[in-house]
Amino acid sequence: MSKLPDPILDGLRRGWKVLGGRHGAAPAEIACDVAVIGSGAGAGITAELLAHAGLSVVIVEEGPLRSSTDFNQSEAVAYPTLYQESAARKTEDKAINILQGRCVGGSTVVNWTSSFRTPASTLAYWQEHYGLAGYGNDELAPYFAQAESRLNIGPWLTAPNENNDLLRRGAASLGIPAAAIARNVKGCWNLGSCGMGCPTNAKQSMLVTTLPAALERGATLLVETQARKLEIANGEIRALHCLPCRPNGEVPDAGTGGTRITARHYVLAAGAINSPAVLLRSEAPDPHGRLGQRTFLHPVVMSAAVMPQKVEGWQGAPQTIYTDHFLETQAIDGPIGFKLEAPPLHPVIFASTVPGFGAGQAGLLRGFAQTHVLLALLRDGFHAEAAGGRVKLRGDGSPVLDYPLTPFVMEGARRALLAMAEIQFAAGARQVLPVHEKAEPYRSWQEAKSAIAALPMQPLLAKVVSAHVMGGCAMAGQPQLGVVRPDGTHWQIGNLSVHDGSIFPTSIGANPQLSIYGIVNRLAQGLAKRLSGRDVILA
Repeated sequence: MSKLPDPILDGLRRGWKVLGGRHGAAPAEIACDVAVIGSGAGAGITAELLAHAGLSVVIVEEGPLRSSTDFNQSEAVAYPTLYQESAARKTEDKAINILQGRCVGGSTVVNWTSSFRTPASTLAYWQEHYGLAGYGNDELAPYFAQAESRLNIGPWLTAPNENNDLLRRGAASLGIPAAAIARNVKGCWNLGSCGMGCPTNAKQSMLVTTLPAALERGATLLVETQARKLEIANGEIRALHCLPCRPNGEVPDAGTGGTRITARHYVLAAGAINSPAVLLRSEAPDPHGRLGQRTFLHPVVMSAAVMPQKVEGWQGAPQTIYTDHFLETQAIDGPIGFKLEAPPLHPVIFASTVPGFGAGQAGLLRGFAQTHVLLALLRDGFHAEAAGGRVKLRGDGSPVLDYPLTPFVMEGARRALLAMAEIQFAAGARQVLPVHEKAEPYRSWQEAKSAIAALPMQPLLAKVVSAHVMGGCAMAGQPQLGVVRPDGTHWQIGNLSVHDGSIFPTSIGANPQLSIYGIVNRLAQGLAKRLSGRDVILA
């Protein structure tokens, strides 16, 4: 693998402007047309389009620059170097573990490639409740199509691995429809290690697509650099203050030094926890109390099953089959619906997720090769009792998400555990273990059905995780409903836009990366036109 071409190293040798960390200190002052905070899905799309429009762009990324040469399919290496808080970021009460990228390319480097357009039901809800009249399927379709073409998003033509095919077979035996998931890959080797960075550059993340395109057009990338605070006066940003940080994200001295960036316009695209945090640290105007509020997670619960045959869920494309049956049969604002998918299985993430310890967990690990896992993404944000959480600041200015797991959400989690267990038994499981501290392996659907109905569905007992953070800087047609306008511009700050998943007024109800790509593509094209007078498209 080390002999494969590495486009990032090639670009650095050609003279890309990259500073920070081992690439050399950033200067005390930088001036540009646009400063982009973050380098993930929204930032990458924005940076490419603005650079294409002839604007000078500076991209500020807190994480390190890593590339395919560094990606060795090792969990021990990937989690500390590519994820927020070493893949152990948690909500304030520690009840939800959150997986988010923290590297150049952000979560696009470590996601599992699942690509869905924003569901029509979600868009209709936004139009009705958030004044987003121009956000229908027809209006967004061209921008989704451009993103899909640019990032090679399309059907996965290889047969699903056994972990995914068990979802298909179990659902089919119950008359539940399941379908294939589109993926953003090109020349994929089917290795199964997408969550640790792609060692072959097949995943079309921002790391190998939009960011190199922006750098080729002269953009500057600051790495291991935290966007600490925006200097705001009279409804405008005067400067962005940045501080160098260590590869693990620690800021050695938050009080001195750093880089001051002045720009005509600023784009905040640091993700749906860090974007609100930057505005909170900056004491940004928030007259309607919307900043950091309604932050969503698609809370995830899981079910593990032992099959008679080998599953080896670490091999092959990690996520290729899904069913929306439990979304489509549920009113969007009724009892919480959920999407079912099959996650990849790797030893560290598996052992740190399943319940138990000592001999009990050793027994689970002995059956690892025969283990099948399903997950349920709960669609939060559409009901008063699933209103998401709130981003807050700790004493050192770092963000934390307070996300209450309400009885309404947890009852949805119970229904999800029941649905997954039934599908797994229908697929031939010998036993099923709901991932819950009080659960035991159950050997029949009837036994599991009775036991799950009696489980105490409480935070810290039911294992809840998330890899989809959305909201906190909601987009809306009226200032009292959100933080940014329908064109992505901040309601109270004229030269600030927000271009990431934090602008979603609710959760998506599907893996959000393509929603970010398509919607930000539209916003960034509009911003490029306003700033440069030029029409650009993502191509």
